[in-house]
Amino acid sequence: MAHNIQIVTEAQLKEAVSLDLTSVDVVERAFLALASGKVVMPPILSMELAEANGEVDVKTAYIPGFDGFAIKVSPGFFDNPMLGLPSLNGLMILFSAKTGLVEAVYLDNGYLTDIRTAAAGAVAARHLAPAAVETAGVIGSGVQARLQIQAAHLVRPFKRVLVSARSLDKARACAQDLAQRLGVEAEAVTDPAALVRESQLVVTTTPAREPVLNADWLHAGLHITAMGSDQTGKNEIDPRALVAADAYICDSVQQCRVSGELEAALASGLWSHDRGEPCELGQVIAGSAVGRQADSDITICDLTGTGAQDTAIATHVRAMLPHAGSMIAT
Repeated sequence: MAHNIQIVTEAQLKEAVSLDLTSVDVVERAFLALASGKVVMPPILSMELAEANGEVDVKTAYIPGFDGFAIKVSPGFFDNPMLGLPSLNGLMILFSAKTGLVEAVYLDNGYLTDIRTAAAGAVAARHLAPAAVETAGVIGSGVQARLQIQAAHLVRPFKRVLVSARSLDKARACAQDLAQRLGVEAEAVTDPAALVRESQLVVTTTPAREPVLNADWLHAGLHITAMGSDQTGKNEIDPRALVAADAYICDSVQQCRVSGELEAALASGLWSHDRGEPCELGQVIAGSAVGRQADSDITICDLTGTGAQDTAIATHVRAMLPHAGSMIAT
């Protein structure tokens, strides 16, 4: 019996799926599923290729009740721009959860990962940021910096955004882009401490291996979403900040121990095992764990990116595009 596999290109995916509240809700359901304890999600397969200044991550998860599950391959080769090539690419493969057969291949070049990652930031802001955000800040100036701020604006419509990056020119370009996209006041700043001081919501989007946000900068009413630490050795947030916060929340404790901000806090001894495990974002959404209790609280959400998010966005695409792309018979 012939079996058809759907092949969908990045351009076709961009026509059907965007960073909007629908995508945010799809990813929120993935977090909620994780809180049930029934999701099968193995550790990330992560490979660093130091000689090529590259890395590859493979993520997957099976969510009970979903018709399919995705396996996502995400390479990042960071010298590619010098060759005129994008630094990030990749694809998602959607399998039937009933037969294990390949149902679709999404040649997204990282687009779906970008959308679901930004949507996860919006979920964190929705459940952990103070109710009113006047100023948002982002440390970093790349694609995800832009998308994270756009996502945050969907759930906390702020009036002003500050951008800090190693390159002031790139920070200015990012700020200009965000001003045009969101219709807000946007400014590039050279002092990340000032950025944090003036913001109620801050997102860090860097590949840093030394903290870019110091614990001494924390203030009442601040929410931080850290999404850059997605591999062993990366560290954006001063480990002291995790201990000082009123609530430190992980997307996956299992992952954050080895590739998130929690890794550095454990290694430093600041987060000792007698403190117990942090809570997860899905538990906060489900109401089984406490996140922000007052507008004056300081909250930190550590996002390493989960296979559950990939399965959620891939199955959403399948529902949105049942007949798009080309079909090949096997």
